[in-house]
Amino acid sequence: MDKDALAWETLASERDYTCPGFDVIRDDVRLPNGTETEFHYVSEPPSVVILPFRPDGDVVVIEEWRQAVGRVSYGLPAGGLETDDEDVIAAAHRELAEETGYEADAIEQLGTYEPANGLFDSVFHYVVAHGCRPTAEQQLDDNESITVETASFDDLRDRAAVGDLRDGRTALGVLQYAVRKDS
Repeated sequence: MDKDALAWETLASERDYTCPGFDVIRDDVRLPNGTETEFHYVSEPPSVVILPFRPDGDVVVIEEWRQAVGRVSYGLPAGGLETDDEDVIAAAHRELAEETGYEADAIEQLGTYEPANGLFDSVFHYVVAHGCRPTAEQQLDDNESITVETASFDDLRDRAAVGDLRDGRTALGVLQYAVRKDS
C-alpha cells in the first residue's frame, strides 16, 4: 500500500493551551478523502527513561506521586530532555542524578519509542545505566515527590509480565531489556 495515500495534510496549526511540561496543539487537517476537520494532540519534549543497575545487579527504582491517576507509581527514573543537554546520554546522567542521587559508570542506548502516538507526540529514549552508585542528594523539581528504592531485575520483569507494573514507561523498558538480554 502507498503510505502517502494515508497521509493527512496539515492546513494550519495552533497552540490551544500551554502549561509547564506540555502543550495542547490543534491542527486543521485534510484527510485523504478530502474531508477537512480538526485534530488535537498533546506535545511535549522528548524524554529519557533510565534502567539503572547497581554494581550488585539490583535496579534503582523510584516511587513517585502521579496526580493524573491519584496514586504513587513505582517505576524507573525518567525526565525530559533540556536545551542544554548535549544528547540522550547526557540527559540520562543528569536525570539519574537529579531524581535518585545516583551516578552511573556507563550508559548505553536501548531503544526509542512513541508510546501513545495517537494522542501525544511523545518520544521516549530508553537507556541502560551500569555501575550506578549513590553519590549525592536528590535535586528534585518543585513538582516532584520521589523516594528511591532498589529491586531485583527479575522481580521487575515478572511484575511487568503479569501486568503488575502499572507504569507503562517502566514496563516497556524492563520488557525490552529482558527480550534483548535473553536473545
